[in-house]
Amino acid sequence: MVVELLTAGLSAAALIAASGARVVQQFERGVVFRFGRLRSPVRGPGFTMIVPVVDRMRKVNLQIVTMPVPAQEGITRDNVTVRVDAVVYFNVADAADAIIKVEDYRFAVSQVAQTSLRSIIGKSDLDDLLSNREKLNEGLALMIDSPALGWGVQIDRVEIKDVSLPETMKRSMSRQAEAERERRARVINADAELRASKMLAAAAKTMADTPSALQLRLLQTVVEVAAEKNSTLVLPFPVELLRFLEHSTHRQQPGPQESGPQPSERQSSEQDSDTEEPVVQELPGRRGTGPEESGPQAIEPRPAAPQEAPSDLPERRSGFPER
Repeated sequence: MVVELLTAGLSAAALIAASGARVVQQFERGVVFRFGRLRSPVRGPGFTMIVPVVDRMRKVNLQIVTMPVPAQEGITRDNVTVRVDAVVYFNVADAADAIIKVEDYRFAVSQVAQTSLRSIIGKSDLDDLLSNREKLNEGLALMIDSPALGWGVQIDRVEIKDVSLPETMKRSMSRQAEAERERRARVINADAELRASKMLAAAAKTMADTPSALQLRLLQTVVEVAAEKNSTLVLPFPVELLRFLEHSTHRQQPGPQESGPQPSERQSSEQDSDTEEPVVQELPGRRGTGPEESGPQAIEPRPAAPQEAPSDLPERRSGFPER
């Protein structure tokens, strides 16, 4: 009987001891509460014992947590509507504070990250969101870390993932970038033309000192063109020779005639001579019966009868039929 009682007592003690045994992982810490009061120190990794029914232990993970921040829509300082999302990396630095001072430290960190992200969007320009993200990440991490330190949470880093812009803003930025590239291309082209013109001016001075160099250059150009299989060979013609021929042609042209009848006067005189009719008039002298005895005769021009102006109107016809 006594042996059975001892065996039952040992079995109950073993069961109670087994119920109070706990194992804490390397990345965890155990916070023990006895009758609702915090027991210090915090249990480290390994095997630990608590008093069954009296003590209660909560394990806290100390690993870094990766928490995505939902996309937040806001207006930047230069009045551009953007949509920004981020990611927060944090871990628990003090297990007791993470349990005692905040109900759910994960939810608290998520809400602080969202409000801080909206605040950063309103304080920044669009160019800063697109190009100066390192500075914004540091400012966002500082804004989240300030209240999180009181919760036993340490913010490791914060990264802005994506910045979504409206379609109209994307088109405007693309046009701006295209105009900037075109401006740079024009500047580079103008610089190249300036350098080429300086080199050509130096070459022209050298060729002016030695005229044979121009002929050699002409022959070299002809050789380069003839090297290809072309059916047409184009030879350059000096512009100075064309100008010389043009000046000589202008000098050889005669000036306007000062004397002599004009073509219009000549034509009118010919028309007058054609319209006049010769008139025979007898001179005073002997009168004979025959043509041999008559004296010399003078021919006096008789003015032509006035010509009627042609009428453009059709002739009127009488109502009677012609016989």
